Amino acid sequence: MAIAAARMNRAMSDNTARHWAGRGGDAPVRFGFLLVPDFTLIGLGAAVDPLRLANMVARRTLYECVTLTMDGAPVRSSAGVCVQPDLAASKAVGLDAVFVVGPNPLPAAGTEAIIHWLRGLAGRGVALGGVDTGSYFLACAGLLDGYRATIHWEDMDALLDRFPRLVVSNKLYEVDRDRASCSGGIAPVEMMIHLIGLGSGGRKVASAVAELLVYERRGPDERQKTSLRDVSAASHPKLVEAIKLMECNIEEPLSMEELAAHMQFSARQLERLFRDTLACTPRQYYLQIRLERARQLLTRTNRPIADIVMACGFVSFAHFSHRYHAGFGISPSAERRRSTADALKGDPHQS
Repeated sequence: MAIAAARMNRAMSDNTARHWAGRGGDAPVRFGFLLVPDFTLIGLGAAVDPLRLANMVARRTLYECVTLTMDGAPVRSSAGVCVQPDLAASKAVGLDAVFVVGPNPLPAAGTEAIIHWLRGLAGRGVALGGVDTGSYFLACAGLLDGYRATIHWEDMDALLDRFPRLVVSNKLYEVDRDRASCSGGIAPVEMMIHLIGLGSGGRKVASAVAELLVYERRGPDERQKTSLRDVSAASHPKLVEAIKLMECNIEEPLSMEELAAHMQFSARQLERLFRDTLACTPRQYYLQIRLERARQLLTRTNRPIADIVMACGFVSFAHFSHRYHAGFGISPSAERRRSTADALKGDPHQS
């Protein structure tokens, strides 16, 4: 049975590798990168540079990178840097794979042309991927149905709200047959090193690229968001345990007595641990976790505020609104209006 499982895993790996290995022989693998307005500049760099280094290590051109926009015009990143693409998407031919480098925040509208183009690529057997929020566009095109995928943790709820049947993980990256996706920041580095290892570069080149980038590989099973949101927590295992329990119990918050009991602590010990390490009480820290979660849902999803109140463990809208205003200096309703206005302002299709 173990031998059969190993053979099956190897066959699946070989099948996935085939989609990202290009046309074979000495022909380089041609990767296209579609830059959506407000795309993340770090995402583009983290995706492209490992491929450049793979060519350098191999001393031959394993990969070619082509930057694209839908109309061929320059596009501005979320950092305000304007980039001149190589080609318009319609003029790009001979691509083996295409990655959508997604924007921040997600667009409110105006994705129709991208969706149509992506569907055409899929129909021609081009492997497709998403960087940061790029998988959102693949989902909109119906090209992630039946695939594992991921997206930046801030936009995971928005993706699942719109596409509840998708299999979305919290991993740094997912490579599933001819689909690949990763979260934000420098996660594209991890994904590209993995794809280099699958391709003609092989594991040796992939490892050399990681060394050149001074990058400590974490692997696909690593979660995007660490629960150690305070560096000082790292040297306090019990504090780490407490924070994890808080983050896993947001909708129905634990009482301080329940939290202490889970940790085999007394309530007084728990209180002292937080005051000595984080200069706050456990209740204050727990409330901040819940408020940050609420802010994420308010600004990144279209969930009704009443649903967010319950999802974040508040007993009433009045209580939630009071705590939210005290924490962020703005009411939940005003926060929602502002985020909606910002999204529409950034959409070039809105007049």
